[in-house]
Amino acid sequence: MTKRELWEKAKMLPLLPGVYIIRDKTGEIIYIGKAKRLRTRVSQYFREGVPHDAKVTKMIQNAFEFDVIVTQSEFEALVLECSQIKQHKPKYNILLKDDKGYSYVKVTREAYPRISAALQKDDDNADYIGPYTSSFAVREMVETACNVFRLPRCSKKFPQDIGKGRPCLNAHIGRCMAVCSGKISREDYNEAVQSAVHMIRRGQGEILKLLRERMADAAERLDFERAALIRDQIAAIEKVSRGQKVVRSEVDEQDVVAFAGTASAVCAAILRFREGRLVDKREFLFHDTQDIPALREEFLPRYYLEDNEFIPKSIAVDELPAGSGELARLLGETRGSKVRLYVPQRGDTARLVEMARTNAVERLARESGRYAREQKHLDELAALLGLKEPPRIIESYDISNWGDGTSVAGMVVFEDGKPKKAGYRRFKMNTVAGTDDYASMAETLARRAAEYEKGAKGQFGIKPDLLLIDGGRGQVSAVQAALAGTQLADVPMFGMVKDDKHRTRGLVSAAGGEIMLAMHRGVFTFVTSIQDETHRWANDYRRRMQKSRAYSSTLQSVPGVGPATSRALMAHFKTVSAVKEASEEQLAGAKGVSRAAARAVYAHFHPQPEQPSAET
Repeated sequence: MTKRELWEKAKMLPLLPGVYIIRDKTGEIIYIGKAKRLRTRVSQYFREGVPHDAKVTKMIQNAFEFDVIVTQSEFEALVLECSQIKQHKPKYNILLKDDKGYSYVKVTREAYPRISAALQKDDDNADYIGPYTSSFAVREMVETACNVFRLPRCSKKFPQDIGKGRPCLNAHIGRCMAVCSGKISREDYNEAVQSAVHMIRRGQGEILKLLRERMADAAERLDFERAALIRDQIAAIEKVSRGQKVVRSEVDEQDVVAFAGTASAVCAAILRFREGRLVDKREFLFHDTQDIPALREEFLPRYYLEDNEFIPKSIAVDELPAGSGELARLLGETRGSKVRLYVPQRGDTARLVEMARTNAVERLARESGRYAREQKHLDELAALLGLKEPPRIIESYDISNWGDGTSVAGMVVFEDGKPKKAGYRRFKMNTVAGTDDYASMAETLARRAAEYEKGAKGQFGIKPDLLLIDGGRGQVSAVQAALAGTQLADVPMFGMVKDDKHRTRGLVSAAGGEIMLAMHRGVFTFVTSIQDETHRWANDYRRRMQKSRAYSSTLQSVPGVGPATSRALMAHFKTVSAVKEASEEQLAGAKGVSRAAARAVYAHFHPQPEQPSAET
């Protein structure tokens, strides 16, 4: 339907609340919204002369049809909109992704566990608390927990290093319990670690209550040394609490939300207060828009309802969104108790709202230079390749193989000129035998297209704007043949070719000549960064595979252990070290490992000393 036809259809809608669903020519849902009066809201999209920001303009250009669902109230429209957006994830609804990575608190599984901050979860048989969006907050939590419970920060291994050498400076100044001295029992140490984890998970209020109970119990048992230790832990927590009152909320459990915008972007900043103190800050950037009221109306329900985000008792905002009463009601029903959504007029909370707005303004100022640079690179790349518009989603592929002919593929994603690590994927070849880069690349992209056509979630459910293949015209031709007839066949594709020093030289298509990049410094740097990142990702996967095979072959050296048992052990224990430390019962408990194999493995890694022969 034309824009005029859509406007005529919109004029026939009722002046009732409801949800509208906009689709493109393929029938795919590209936007979902709610309205107090459907006719008024929907007709604004298609009426001539009504100004829109860049994002809405692009959505309207792709709109071909729309449907509406009339509801009995604005509240029902809000509930339906949230559920429909969560189900369909339309392209032009806002994406609630800040640009921070996630951080975790890592707790190792060993006789004397250690607590540390980690930027990602690894397959290392450790427990991870999180994810948290603020790496700063994670480091602060870990540092506080280690200080309060005097946990070691050194590189010593326990119990191996107990009694070896003198305690370090941290022990002498009271910052470490000095496990290495041998005066701390394993039970006391593990209780301190459990208390630290409890404080990280549940907060200082919960652990103070628990520690006071333990102190009273120890005193009743006349274990005064233990009671004194717990008393010191309580005093340390209270001291930390007193030192964290610089930025505090009037409410124990509150979020403070404010927005700021420029001519091309809007930033939402959220300050999160728990137990009255600031524990985290989140920032969300939305490009190609400047309509703060519309963004606020869409953002708040999406943020709190779509990804099971914790809903606090109180949410202070810079301005109330349209339909704030219905939103507060829905938030309260989801939380299970009343939620206050309000604009503070004076006092400390009003100053906190201004603080959140300042953070949003500062973030936009920092982003403007970086975004302009990245957008410039995308604009230049589009002009160089003859694309209709700058590619927002770029996927890049590389093949990595090793001596025995086994190959793997790496896929990296750049979104708006920046790496999107959540979209990275890896492939093991299923059909290609031997070292054949052309066939391996063809299989990889054919599988990528098949996932998209199946309606996969995540990155595989997104159609890229540009495909970059590590290699020349041969690789590109092989991939084009593999994608022929698929829904990715029309995606522009180029090969990234290198010079004799293995540096990026240019881009090549299956039919055209090579596009040299040396004269285009910005594009050259950008494409090189993509090619290097893809190469790194693919090679890292190959090295991991080789390491896994090496571990597996180590286990196969055990008499009676074949490939199947070796794979079962590695799948269950993750590392050979964990297999070595496991008991026979734990080995036998792994799926696919027989009792006889478990006995053989345990005996191999725990040989019994030979008994001396009796002398006659």
